[in-house]
Amino acid sequence: MRDFGFAQEDVQRGVSSGRASSTHTHWKEWLQFCDQMGFDPLLKTVENKIPILQVFLHRVRHGPCAADKHNVKSRTAEEYIRSLAQTYLSLGAKDPRLTDGHNIDFRIRRMLNAYSKEDPPPNRVKPVPVQVLRNIMFIAKNSDDPALVMEADMIAMAFFFLLRPGEYTATKSESTPFELKDVQLWLGCVRLNLETATDAEILASTFGALTFDKQKNSVRGEVIGHARSGDQDLCPVRCIARRVVHLRRNHAAPNTPLATAFQADGTTFRLKPAHITTTLKQAVTFLGSSALGFLPADVSARSLRAAGANALLCGGVDTDVIRLLGRWRSDEMLKYLHTSAEPLMRDYARQMLTGGAFTLIPNQDCPSF
Repeated sequence: MRDFGFAQEDVQRGVSSGRASSTHTHWKEWLQFCDQMGFDPLLKTVENKIPILQVFLHRVRHGPCAADKHNVKSRTAEEYIRSLAQTYLSLGAKDPRLTDGHNIDFRIRRMLNAYSKEDPPPNRVKPVPVQVLRNIMFIAKNSDDPALVMEADMIAMAFFFLLRPGEYTATKSESTPFELKDVQLWLGCVRLNLETATDAEILASTFGALTFDKQKNSVRGEVIGHARSGDQDLCPVRCIARRVVHLRRNHAAPNTPLATAFQADGTTFRLKPAHITTTLKQAVTFLGSSALGFLPADVSARSLRAAGANALLCGGVDTDVIRLLGRWRSDEMLKYLHTSAEPLMRDYARQMLTGGAFTLIPNQDCPSF
């Protein structure tokens, strides 16, 4: 029994702590629902389980069986039912959602489709343009605050490497922030030893790379790198190099997150998504919504991944390459690409007039002249 307990713990570690916590919450709501209805939670004596699942799904959607007792969106309602099914499977029971053909029951799918149609349009974050990043970098460059400099460097790295907040800040997500040991730097054709290279050599680096280890959707050991951007400050290589120099000077261990700043008073500052969001909003406010085309409320720490993808698209990079760089495994990437970006749409109307003048090869029913 002791080993079985360890095996159950192994199962729990197969997902992020946040996902495991959500599943526990969803199952707790199901237990309370079954208790009120007088059902066994596994519905062993119920032959047709779908109507009961429908009632639970309805109550989740409209609040009574949701954790916070408020209406939830269709995706959240779907997660409740999915968590319920996964708990069934972990207990050795069958997935109650499935038909004999192993498809999700028609009635459940129709309810979820109805909820999806009722949901308000998704409030996607806006991709911030480079001028916002330049503003942040300019302020940091003229500051003596190590935390401010570090934050600007991490914002630039998130933009260039299409990073999720959990990959460059301290969060509870399933991604792990990049650490000092994940960095590689080259000076020309020479790969630098980050323990013995001088600060001057590190800052002169011409190519920098990050090794993806426990980041979401990454291949363990995958390496993605960038050459210099041509900008003295807003450059992925320069930003990585500055982080390495700062951490080395403060005798940081190899597993120290890059998003760490050692303050003059001896304290350590760890970057969080809320810090990024606040800084981006302040920069947008300073530059002005009329000049940028969006409001401070439209941006958050998640804007940087979208910004990098959109910049690549506007720069003419193929979407398959963008998907590879951003480690997207599906067309989910397309949600990040905003066709409202003016450079992207600038020439399409002219191209449509040119390309829209054509004739079709006639079929047999088309009369000849």
